Amino acid sequence: METAGASSLLGKHVVLGVTGGIAAYKAVEVVSRLRKKGAHVHVIMTRGAQNFVTELTFREMSDEPVITDMWAKVTHYHVEHIALAKLADVVLVAPATANFLAKAACGMADDMLMTTLLATKAPIFVAPAMNTAMYENAMTQENLERLRAHGFHVVEPASGQLACGTSGAGRLPEPIELVAVLEQFFESKRDLVGRKVLVTAGGTHEPLDPVRYLGNRSTGKMGFAVAEAAAQRGADVVLVAGPVGLETPAGVRRVDVLTAQEMHDAVLAEYATADAVIKAAAVADYRPKERAGQKIKKKDGSLLLELVRNPDILKELGEKKQQQVLVGFAAETERVIEYAAGKLEKKNLDFIVANDVSRKDAGFSADTNCVTILGRDGTHTEHPLMSKRALADIILDRVAGALPKG
Repeated sequence: METAGASSLLGKHVVLGVTGGIAAYKAVEVVSRLRKKGAHVHVIMTRGAQNFVTELTFREMSDEPVITDMWAKVTHYHVEHIALAKLADVVLVAPATANFLAKAACGMADDMLMTTLLATKAPIFVAPAMNTAMYENAMTQENLERLRAHGFHVVEPASGQLACGTSGAGRLPEPIELVAVLEQFFESKRDLVGRKVLVTAGGTHEPLDPVRYLGNRSTGKMGFAVAEAAAQRGADVVLVAGPVGLETPAGVRRVDVLTAQEMHDAVLAEYATADAVIKAAAVADYRPKERAGQKIKKKDGSLLLELVRNPDILKELGEKKQQQVLVGFAAETERVIEYAAGKLEKKNLDFIVANDVSRKDAGFSADTNCVTILGRDGTHTEHPLMSKRALADIILDRVAGALPKG
């Protein structure tokens, strides 16, 4: 038996939006589980949702009035969409149909659910549920990306047998999973509220010609994990990202760059107002002195390339550092601690995260990492193999502790 007292949802006001998909029946259990956790649940049903589940069912399960019509007589709240928007600690839309996602991405306000979303300052979670082809449609994916860019939290759909008879991504996650997502959100630390955190991620591409470039194997996973964790802890996050194929974390402002010079310019433009900088990007040290205007053709013999140094972004940040907490990464294949310690001192860092990228389980493409964090106070803290997301919180614990108080 679940106990409300053990849950971070105890006393929280959850506005649950239910839209018109077959998975609406699962929302009934979501209400039940939220109430067992001690939450107050306020259901808003769209017209489509009422074709699948009755208002009476949600009213009995939530023990609260259920809103189904923007123009109905007010019985419980004054200016209901504004009152609920202010009351909400969190909003969850489950299921979120393709139609709902399209309207939300456009900022429409044609029913009570949409107007409430526009009026609320509470975090908004959406759980897409639809046919696989509809979910994978480019327009749906663009709508989801737009919502993420505006700070919506997207709960990824499950895969499996769908009501339409097909199999694939598009299933609404089980109610226990949806409730767990909200619990985890409220359990997460909020110690970076009011702080600006600048994160860099991914590698850079230095063009040789219109076709080829010099680069490295960085996928950006570590930097994106840090950006996601910082946003969940309340920070204003700016993510300067090299060319990687990762989705922007919820609540993060992303700046895409290609070359080391572009990353340098983007970082320096944000640096003066940053409270903390985590430089997880693997920036190319050199670039071709000359870029060919046309594709370089094969010839017999060797091809000689003259390379010149790229700007050392981290070193420049260390030289300009005032109040910022500055964190670097040392991705090495040998003498990891020695090289990291030298970088820590030379670049005036507060601490540095050192890892051996020759390991298959801790290299550029892995989802896990195994690091040693070196501080300016001479401490060396070893961290065993863990997910990059878990490591991100460890790094941010150090950052939060180093920030000036007040």
